[in-house]
Amino acid sequence: MKIRSVKMREAHPPKGGRVSFCSVVWDQKAEHLVTASSSDASISIHNPLLPSAAPKILRHHRDGVTALALSPNSTCLASGSVDHSVKLYKFPGGEFETNITRFTLPIRSLAFNKKGSMLAAAGDDEGIKLINTVDGSIARVLKGHKGPVTGVAFDPNGEYLASLDSNGTVIIWELHSGRNLHNLKDIAPDTGLDLSTMNVLCWSPDGETLAIPGLRNDVVMYDRDTAEKLFTLRGDHNQPICFLCWSPNGKYMATSGLDKQILIWDVDRKQDIDRQKFDERVCCMAWKPIGNALTVIDVKGKYGIWDNVIPSSMKSPTEDIPLQGMNSNGLLLFDEEDQDNSVSGSLSDLGENSNGEFEPPASRKRLRKHSLSEENLDEDEEGIDLYPKVESRKKRNRSVKENLDNGNVGFRSTMVTSKAKMQEAFQSGATPVQPGKKRFLCYNMLGSITTVDHDGYSHIEIDFHDTGSSPRVPSMTDHFGFTMAALNENGSVFANPCKGEKNMSTLMYRPFSTSASNSEWSMRFEGEEVKVVALGASWVAAVTSFYYLRIFTEGGMQRHVISLDGPVVTASGFKDNLALVTHAFDCLSSNDQVLEFRLFNIPQGTQVLRGRLPITPGSSLCWFGFSEEGQLCSYDSKGVLRLYTSQFGGSWFPVFSAIKEEKSDENYWMVGLNSNKLVCVVCKKPESFPQVVPKPILTLKDLSFPLATSDLGSEALENEFMMNNMHLFEIQKKMEEMDNAGLDVSLLDDDAFILEAAQDRCILRLIASCCTSDKLVRATELVKLLSLEKSMKGAIKLVTNLKLPNLAEKFSSILEERLLHEVKKTTESSLKEKSDSLPGGSKAPLPTETSKAYTVSSSKLSAPSFIKKNKTQDSTTDGMNKTTMVNESTNVKQTGGSETSDKKGKGEMQAPPQSHGSFIKSEPGLVTAKRPSNPFLKSSIK
Repeated sequence: MKIRSVKMREAHPPKGGRVSFCSVVWDQKAEHLVTASSSDASISIHNPLLPSAAPKILRHHRDGVTALALSPNSTCLASGSVDHSVKLYKFPGGEFETNITRFTLPIRSLAFNKKGSMLAAAGDDEGIKLINTVDGSIARVLKGHKGPVTGVAFDPNGEYLASLDSNGTVIIWELHSGRNLHNLKDIAPDTGLDLSTMNVLCWSPDGETLAIPGLRNDVVMYDRDTAEKLFTLRGDHNQPICFLCWSPNGKYMATSGLDKQILIWDVDRKQDIDRQKFDERVCCMAWKPIGNALTVIDVKGKYGIWDNVIPSSMKSPTEDIPLQGMNSNGLLLFDEEDQDNSVSGSLSDLGENSNGEFEPPASRKRLRKHSLSEENLDEDEEGIDLYPKVESRKKRNRSVKENLDNGNVGFRSTMVTSKAKMQEAFQSGATPVQPGKKRFLCYNMLGSITTVDHDGYSHIEIDFHDTGSSPRVPSMTDHFGFTMAALNENGSVFANPCKGEKNMSTLMYRPFSTSASNSEWSMRFEGEEVKVVALGASWVAAVTSFYYLRIFTEGGMQRHVISLDGPVVTASGFKDNLALVTHAFDCLSSNDQVLEFRLFNIPQGTQVLRGRLPITPGSSLCWFGFSEEGQLCSYDSKGVLRLYTSQFGGSWFPVFSAIKEEKSDENYWMVGLNSNKLVCVVCKKPESFPQVVPKPILTLKDLSFPLATSDLGSEALENEFMMNNMHLFEIQKKMEEMDNAGLDVSLLDDDAFILEAAQDRCILRLIASCCTSDKLVRATELVKLLSLEKSMKGAIKLVTNLKLPNLAEKFSSILEERLLHEVKKTTESSLKEKSDSLPGGSKAPLPTETSKAYTVSSSKLSAPSFIKKNKTQDSTTDGMNKTTMVNESTNVKQTGGSETSDKKGKGEMQAPPQSHGSFIKSEPGLVTAKRPSNPFLKSSIK
């Protein structure tokens, strides 16, 4: 090993001999070098060409400076301090501009995005502030870490922000939504209370790889989109790595360890090509933007420049710099000509001077900028995109001229106009990859499939919630690297994506039945990648990258190959039905997804449904599948659950909203749905999905429409009414379909009767609420929706007790009309049936002739006692009960008229003559056996 040959110069002498965290950054043209120390309140700007010359000193902080960041075009310097403030300066002049923000605890890390439009600041507060450099406002605060945040880094492509805390947890955030995409716990060293060591992380210049210090004195590389481990750099560091940085072209990496060594790596070859030993631990490094040099600074405040760090026989570290890594149109925050320009900071900083002391707020002045090419940009374009929308990688390398987007207020920056990213395919019930931890490939109402990575393979286990009646499935070793799975009572299906040219995508089915040996089967796809899988009663489905829907039989025969209209989002199976979601179009300008769903009956080879899938604006689809009753349902990232119903020609009803829940600190990870409850796992924010260990606890949430606040204060009753109505409609629709098919509907008829009775009880409570609130028109509307005669009698009694005689009379009229309508309807139907059955063309009495047997002498009705239908009686008995009920009304009139005539608020029915009553009794076949139901409900089906 080489003896230290880098000449170190003192920049920030240590106080009391203690070590501190020091920072160093280069400007873009390599003309200036900036250093700072957490034990020194000053910032030094050095001239590397004249190292012996005294540096320019900036003294605006009241305590040690812990973080530095330069804007991409080196016109603005940001500094963070132990004094809790973040300050901005002109660069290289060093003039103080503003306190851009303030924290409650010391700052530990700062970073500009590649466009200069945003500054990320983080520290011991555990929160990350995204600061709009255009006007100094706080655009967003990201919360999710459980310890001091020591490293933040913007993805060069403008999609993500990565952050690392002192506990070793890495979080990858989606910038345009602020969503926590990946939470990688305990993957980096725990630095504890050592403030001279900061966990850091760094994106490769092309933005494809994230480098993080590992737990084995190594560097671990992670994929930008999936957060999967790609490879490691492991060499001669014998203590944890405390700092790392990529060369400008991404071919090399420098790592510094607690062992006081610096290693230089050839990343492609995964080998260290040079190393250097120092007297003190190097806590920060920066590659020279031009040339072949690396600047280092140690914990004692001494800095030095390691020249010719890469051997001359190898490619220079600044040769072939990726386009994404170059700031071709970066933000020049300040113009050298405007020495007095300033911007105000955030609200918390108003009235502070450079030392954080009170002063009257200065007026805001417009700051000017130039592009790097010194060309003046058009000033009539409006809008600044703080959270760049994701664009396809094919479009990332568009010319700079096509990507300029200038603001017209405050700081003005050039932006890369980008296209919103369409949601990637996902498997419902799966959790993200977590290195070294178990995760769910599938979790549903039946059971779960878990996997954990080992060295070169995975271990998969299948567990059922009901261990008593479900089969015991042995675990298996996965050599394919399966990333998606589906599970039902018959078996499980697995698939993996393509990994390289030789590793083809594989689909494998494992049945649970042991009736046939060697019943497991698999399929390989060359050049085609499985995106999602689904299982049904006797089929297996896979949707691929070629937009192919492939259907296989349970035994493995290839049955159908169907071309879809667009890229798949997800799919789900239930018995004979397969439901899938695809993208209908590109995302809208508002970044909203445009999704389409399709429902197939696989055995029949038919498409049952097709239409747009609604989701909340700005959200993405999180779960899609079937309820236990077989109804389609979806759940989006805003916490809205929707259920498909055949009402209104086929519509999606929002039956649950997480926003309406009282607990705002909870996320609901959906598992399934039954007729009345949402089944989910409750996760405490910011967690959005459960861990395998400890075992998730299923929670039931009541379904509830997102109703407006009612003037009755009866939202709960209105919700119950709407839920009952929705379920009753579906039951009656199914009864009608089964009846048309000649199937027995007796079981469903019982369910419908129970639901009608429950709905009537709900309506009666609503009527009572309307009456007490003087909403009599609404009460009249509700009474017309009652299904059972006994319920209408109860409504009349209710309003009579509430001393509303006019309303009681109106209710009686409605009941009277209902009874006459039912009798007339059943009589017409029976006469028609009898006419069809008479021989020789004889005609039965016309309905108009029969209806003359009934005359009404008064608009008032004496409601007869309600006779509940006995469902075990035959049709003749039911017909006699119906006729007897009408005749009882006659007896009441003839024998008890004197008693009822004195009662006020009640009506009577004038019975027909006895001869006509005898005629009806002699024709029991004229009345059908079906129980009368609410005509208002059934009318919507026809």
